[in-house]
Amino acid sequence: MSLNVLIIIIFMALIILFKAIRIVREYERGVVFRLGRLLRAKGPGLFLLIPFIDKMVKVELRTVTMDVPPQDIITRDNVPVKVNAVVYFRIINPEDAVVKIENYYQATSQIAQTTLRNILGKSELDDLLSRREKISQELQKVIDEQTDPWGIKVSVVEVKDVELPATMQRAMAKQAEAERERRAKIIHAEGEFQASAKLAQAADVLSKNTTSIQLRFLQTLTEIASEKNSTIIFPLPIDLLKSFMETRKLPIDLVKSVMEKADKNRKE
Repeated sequence: MSLNVLIIIIFMALIILFKAIRIVREYERGVVFRLGRLLRAKGPGLFLLIPFIDKMVKVELRTVTMDVPPQDIITRDNVPVKVNAVVYFRIINPEDAVVKIENYYQATSQIAQTTLRNILGKSELDDLLSRREKISQELQKVIDEQTDPWGIKVSVVEVKDVELPATMQRAMAKQAEAERERRAKIIHAEGEFQASAKLAQAADVLSKNTTSIQLRFLQTLTEIASEKNSTIIFPLPIDLLKSFMETRKLPIDLVKSVMEKADKNRKE
């Protein structure tokens, strides 16, 4: 046997050996077909295939993050919105993912888009904004049921963003502002009610003791005097003068006549 033939044989053997050896990582599986017939999924690690007879398709088992393109949706209460979402899924059965569906990633994306339009189209805008977690759980359940025959497990579906029309945003801003004003008025009214109740209690306590009224009156005068005012006008109750007149032995009719004249002159 010549040297050239020996070199060719060695070279062919190396090519066959190279084609026979396969290495699959920990997060991958190799789905093997022999003459077009499915054998099984192999891996992880190193194994041998029969060259030109066995074919292998690698499949990743890691969780895939897929963005669902924004979808134009009309809600149940006829509000046009644009919604996008994100889907987390992984392959749990490599054989089904290769044999039962041509492109599992594209198929899952299409299922997610149609399910997003169907479910959100049955929801009202308020539910879409306030019950997003529940809607996400419903989306995950429906998409997972439809992709289960393909060996795919959908773990999480999250609604990322809900884009409203500009007119709807202005209307919602006005509604929120009106709601804040309503709450402010209610709080102010409750404060006035509590204050009036306390004032009524204070008036009831003061009415039982004339000395307390006099002390409160003098305290008010002190507070007024602390301000830099040139003129101070304050009412002088007749009950306050009554005790003074009794102390000074002054006739009450005289005091009344003097006060009436002063009042008449002030009006003139």
